[in-house]
Amino acid sequence: MVWCDEKEKEGMDPRAMHARAIRSESKDRAVWNKLITNYSKSNLSSYARSLFHHLPRPPNVVSWSALISGHSNTLFSLRHFLAMLRYPTLPNHRILASLFESCATVSALSFALSLHSLAFKLALARNPFTASSLLSLYSKFRMPFSARKVFDDIPHPDNVCFSALVIALAQNSRSLDALSVFSDMARRGFASTIHSVSGGLRAAGQLASLEQCKMMHAHVIVAGFDTSVVVGSALVNGYGKAGVVSDARRVFEDSLSDMNIVAWNALMAAYAQQGDYKSAFELFESMEGCRLVPDGYSFLAILTALCNAGMFRQIDQWFTRMIVNYGLEPSLEHCTCLVGAIARTGEFDRAERVVLNMPFEPDAAVWRALLSACSYLGEADRAWYMAKRVLELEPHDPFAYIVASNVLSSVGRWDDVAELRKMIKDRRAKKVIGRSWIEVQGEVHVFVAADWKHKRSKEIYQKLQELMGDIEKLGYVPVLDEVLHNVEEEKRKEALWYHSEKLAVAFGVLCGSALPGKPLRIVKNLRICKDCHEAFKYMTRVLEREIIVRDVNRYHRFVNGNCTCRDTW
Repeated sequence: MVWCDEKEKEGMDPRAMHARAIRSESKDRAVWNKLITNYSKSNLSSYARSLFHHLPRPPNVVSWSALISGHSNTLFSLRHFLAMLRYPTLPNHRILASLFESCATVSALSFALSLHSLAFKLALARNPFTASSLLSLYSKFRMPFSARKVFDDIPHPDNVCFSALVIALAQNSRSLDALSVFSDMARRGFASTIHSVSGGLRAAGQLASLEQCKMMHAHVIVAGFDTSVVVGSALVNGYGKAGVVSDARRVFEDSLSDMNIVAWNALMAAYAQQGDYKSAFELFESMEGCRLVPDGYSFLAILTALCNAGMFRQIDQWFTRMIVNYGLEPSLEHCTCLVGAIARTGEFDRAERVVLNMPFEPDAAVWRALLSACSYLGEADRAWYMAKRVLELEPHDPFAYIVASNVLSSVGRWDDVAELRKMIKDRRAKKVIGRSWIEVQGEVHVFVAADWKHKRSKEIYQKLQELMGDIEKLGYVPVLDEVLHNVEEEKRKEALWYHSEKLAVAFGVLCGSALPGKPLRIVKNLRICKDCHEAFKYMTRVLEREIIVRDVNRYHRFVNGNCTCRDTW
């Protein structure tokens, strides 16, 4: 019996639909299953559960699916699933997909692993619908290798599975792998989706790969995704992280009326990385003018912009404004910015008081901010103390060892440096290898210090020696305190010459990676060292061109012997 046509059902209170179904004396279980779903969608979960318990026993798998899916992203879905197994009723692929989503939301990893095992036994783990949810699950738990294994086991993946893998890899900083999967997706004839494109743009941004961003942008236009807010936000983020804020701004303004808070924050974050706090302020005010309410990410962008510009005393004011004027609770990231800023003004005691009075337990990042400030101001004793606090929380963190060693060696405390080295050896802390890369015609060339693996190494070293000779004539003096070892000055000088970022610049000049008048773009996985920072100022004068370096913290634009960071990084 047709008790309500489809148009009439739209927008109807599910309780009214329920009343009609009762009056019609419907025996169609599909009607009741639909009602359970509608109750859940209307946030009337108690009605959904009550109706489910009044269904004829035993409920079929579709009824269980309606109940479990209706409570997705909550612990109730997991409890209902366990009740279903007691009947016993086995799940289908839709139930499993909903449960994987719930496990990711409530952080139930052990339950998810058991569920994956069950899906495998039921031969449902390779179903594209189930597998795409599994990929998202492993992505959220920071398990990209497990996600890749799930994908490789799917006999016939669809474009949803490909999209989920691209996003999983991009979200877990497997940028090159994400772009490789995106390319493989196109090569195998699958149409891209807004999600695969946004994941690819995120990966390109992480690599600061301008060429990849441009190619992805062209693909967006051809595929007709240029009207998508999701893709537009990803383009703003991609160009911003690639350091081309002008292009990010152009994309943003082309779709300004459709841009959401995510896109506004992405553009503000792009200015923040450059230390362009004035543009960040202007954007913040424009956002309010468009009646958008700034959120925690908006303020984090402002605080980061001020940090990168060395405007440390203004951070306190914006932090207070966020709490008092906007009623926002500061996150650990906001507090880390505040603590680092206070410390860099030399108020270490006040910074420590803020840390100890925070409403949450300080993590290693907070103590790293204080350690960086000690390094910046040359506070050797405090640096040693802060390094120990970092190592209490993360015993294998190489950052604390490296920064503390730099500070201690700069003041000649070689006994303490030796003690640090012993700690590194005893705790088996792995040193993060510094890498720098440069993109030439779509191909990424990676360098490490004193690297001879490149096929043009001989030419690169010759070009670097030529550059170093030229800048010495202009007055460049090596910053020797960057070298940890207590060795002869000549050897310390030689060690500095062949840092990875200098090799990348030499290669860029050698192969003409950028057209005349265009900047050389270098990316580094760690903080740029003081000596390379000083050398690049002189190199811009020798080469008469701009050098842009994105390190782990921010962008450095070297122009005519100066850097936009004003030596406050």
